[in-house]
Amino acid sequence: MADEYKTLEIERKGAIAIVTRKGAIAIVTMNRPTKLNALSGQLINDLHACFSKMCYDFKTRVIILRGAGRAFCAGADLEQLTTGSPTETGSQYEMGPVQYQYYMAQSVLSEIIVLMRRCPQPVIGAVNGHAVGGGFSLALACDVRIVSESVRMNAGYIRIGLSGCDMGSSYFLPRVIGFSRAAEYLYTGRVIDAATADRIGLVSRVVPEDKLMDAAVELAEEMLLTSPFGLRMTKEAYNLNVDAPSLESALNIENRNQSLLSCTEDHREGGIAMFQKRKPIYRDR
Repeated sequence: MADEYKTLEIERKGAIAIVTRKGAIAIVTMNRPTKLNALSGQLINDLHACFSKMCYDFKTRVIILRGAGRAFCAGADLEQLTTGSPTETGSQYEMGPVQYQYYMAQSVLSEIIVLMRRCPQPVIGAVNGHAVGGGFSLALACDVRIVSESVRMNAGYIRIGLSGCDMGSSYFLPRVIGFSRAAEYLYTGRVIDAATADRIGLVSRVVPEDKLMDAAVELAEEMLLTSPFGLRMTKEAYNLNVDAPSLESALNIENRNQSLLSCTEDHREGGIAMFQKRKPIYRDR
């Protein structure tokens, strides 16, 4: 898989005894360290292809997204953006007015966020250094964010003549930290350091730089202790119920998923293992 992408590296982990499939954790590394993993056209296309594939890869149970080197992602590759054509910055649409070309390029970029949320696997963001602009949005789209003490995040788009609302930032940020705080950061592009991110609930935890991947893998392996189908259904319900129009509709999703899971062999195994005081052996059946 390493040769499949030009700007991504995929590493497999997860070989604990009670997991039936080894390599159930996919560590996806954005690999443009000399550019602080800025979003070039190639990286955009690689992320799009990677998460498209993950949507149907049920052997992968948890995804960790990280950046190579000293940054998570420094947003758009401004050098390419300001000197290249819309096609070079991510769009495959060369026909029509230039506004349409840029609109389609933006659509390809933002579709990465949709694919990340559509993936049945939880996505853990292991975020270090700069996570700004598009990098901030990628971090926000993760289910869980574990950050290093060096992290610096902001909606940097507004500081280069664009809107502070981009790639889902106006959707995720108010849901995570509240409407007023989100507005403050989106309207100003103010930088959020690790201590602030922890205080306002933007991240799950802050760890030393050299412990970042250990913490992310440890959490991923804890998720592997659950049944595969149960974990997938939990992410599905979580996604849907964030925007549930009523308590009843949220309960309907939960009831439907619990009914499906109640009929599985893994549910029976989980109950037997609990009474026998042992770890369950799940087989995704």
